[in-house]
Amino acid sequence: MLNPPMNPVYRRRLWSHRIGIALSVAAMAVGLFFLLWILFTLLIKGVDAISLAMFRDTTPAPGSDGGGLLNAIVGSLMMVGAATAISTPVGILAGIYLAEYGEESWLAQVTRFVTDIMLSAPSIVIGLFVYAVYVANVKHFSGWAGTFAISLIAVPVIVRTTDNMLKLVPSSLREAAFSLGAPRWKVALMVRLRAVKAGVVTGVLLAVARISGETAPLLFTALNNQFFNADMNKPLANLPVVIYQFAMSPYDNWRALAWGGALLITFSVLGLNILSRTLFSQKVPN
Repeated sequence: MLNPPMNPVYRRRLWSHRIGIALSVAAMAVGLFFLLWILFTLLIKGVDAISLAMFRDTTPAPGSDGGGLLNAIVGSLMMVGAATAISTPVGILAGIYLAEYGEESWLAQVTRFVTDIMLSAPSIVIGLFVYAVYVANVKHFSGWAGTFAISLIAVPVIVRTTDNMLKLVPSSLREAAFSLGAPRWKVALMVRLRAVKAGVVTGVLLAVARISGETAPLLFTALNNQFFNADMNKPLANLPVVIYQFAMSPYDNWRALAWGGALLITFSVLGLNILSRTLFSQKVPN
């Protein structure tokens, strides 16, 4: 009998393993190279625009110097905050329903199917849907329309995350609660949800990170506003659309602000992702 190092089958499998590892490392290196290239370019060109004026002044007029992104930052915070407040309870409750009653109800199966479709739907389609349903009927763009659009993007993320996290709860916890006479709704809310609260918060943070940089839906809903505005019933400035418009402009000052805004969004989303991974590292109790 041949020794393992001399066995042709062993050697063939060893070489296949080495080639697979080499290809995997090469693919990772290519992706990492372009990612670092993008981040490096963004950092080099965006750091010059980061200043107190960017957070203090509103967007400048075409061809003028100075200015900032105050109105866009405030508008984005308002819409993302409102969308989070709307989508979080809806998504968590829908996720609880799917996890607790998903095997028994046809409605749960339909909900899960629709959620999967919305997760993969292009954001511009959602923006067009809100435009046709809301904006075209009220005859004007508004911050509420943008909030509604990005809420539709955030809800399926929270639903799917909550559903998956609740399924990780050991059945022994549910059985122990049922044996004590707890009703089903209380078991779902007070036992299962509490056991995976870190994972559910992670889903909410991932949804916030997802909608923070969406541009296409806001082009058809909130549009933009060059001036500071806190009225959600009117067109509202927001970072993604301002970055898009400024980056396509012929003015150096606008392009510099676009780089600064892109850097701000990138590091904000990066921070949310790091925070979500930190929370997700907390294990579900056995």
